[in-house]
Amino acid sequence: MRISIIYLFLLFFAGTQGKAQTVQTVPPPADSKPASTNIVGAEYPRVDAQRRVIFRLLAPDAQSISVSLGKVPLTKGEDGFWDGITQPQDPGFHYYTLKINGVDVADPASESFFGAGKVMSGMEIPEKGVDFYNVKNVPHGDVHSFWYYAASTGENRPAYIYTPPGYDKDHKKRYPVLYLQHGMGEDRRAWSNQGRANFILDNLIADGKAKPMIIVMEDGGIAAGMGGARRRAPGQGAPG
Repeated sequence: MRISIIYLFLLFFAGTQGKAQTVQTVPPPADSKPASTNIVGAEYPRVDAQRRVIFRLLAPDAQSISVSLGKVPLTKGEDGFWDGITQPQDPGFHYYTLKINGVDVADPASESFFGAGKVMSGMEIPEKGVDFYNVKNVPHGDVHSFWYYAASTGENRPAYIYTPPGYDKDHKKRYPVLYLQHGMGEDRRAWSNQGRANFILDNLIADGKAKPMIIVMEDGGIAAGMGGARRRAPGQGAPG
């Protein structure tokens, strides 16, 4: 049994190595780098010095593939890989999807983020000379995720809270509190996942440009429906 398992593992390993080598048959542009929002180890998508995004993915059975970012159709090669490049993109965070055979799907090479009311792939396009949101060698605070009961809506709700460096060393110290609300179609995760609010504040505090503070990031969906009707607490009748 052990020999069979080892044999199967070696076959699988050899197969994955072969695929990895196939990906490398087309050298990436010299002035490009994997997007910072890629999953660990993913070489594509890549962003070049002109802020163009280069896509390359293996889908030998697909009939058509396009990318919502820049509305770019990908071209299929004889090796089963699909390639394409966008026009220069604006700096900042972009949501995008792949359309494979007419169906919108997330890019398996990208991290996923909640935006536009659904989970999507995300792309960070860097801006030359701008690094205020980067992870730097400075003291870092913590982002805590927790649940609490909201008596006003009669429900259990999740929230994210940032606490500054050194917060746990003195439980009696008082801090100012900043409440952040996300944009439409996003949720409480957006400020730290997409917006990097924790790293921004870490850097500002380290530079002496901001006071240590607590950030509360809650879900803005506090009302039921677009009309803003209040949610009913357990045991309550219909709103009058």
